[in-house]
Amino acid sequence: MEKVPMTVGGYQALDEDLKRLKTIERPAVIAAIAEARAHGDLSENAEYHAAKERQGWIEGQIAEIEDRMARAQVIDVSKLSGDQVKFGATVSVVDEDTEEQARYQIVGEHEADVKSGRISISSPIARAMIGKETGDVVEVNTPGGVKAYEIAKVEWV
Repeated sequence: MEKVPMTVGGYQALDEDLKRLKTIERPAVIAAIAEARAHGDLSENAEYHAAKERQGWIEGQIAEIEDRMARAQVIDVSKLSGDQVKFGATVSVVDEDTEEQARYQIVGEHEADVKSGRISISSPIARAMIGKETGDVVEVNTPGGVKAYEIAKVEWV
């Protein structure tokens, strides 16, 4: 069973999602199925079939989240330090061509959200930065060609 790295915040978000699915979504869909059953003939009951489909999706989500949580390797970023880029690091980079600055935190796959500056450890830019230090230049293969970024700062926040 392969461990899945994630931050404390990512684990807490999964836990909240799981609790919501089990305490709100699951009971609501069970009630919807019961109500649709009361309407009679199930073979032509669209509400019943929609509720059963929703129930299947919810149960699938619950199983997936429970699996991720069971395989989680929770890493407390606040306890990490060092000059090298590793999982959990917040890295400030400068695009060598445009001088545009960006700041990314390297997180687990399910936590990634580029708009909020969190990139997956398996993304090309994160893989290129792992093991590098402030001042190093990394080259990343992107759909638009090779991009070069200088690592301006490595933080543990």
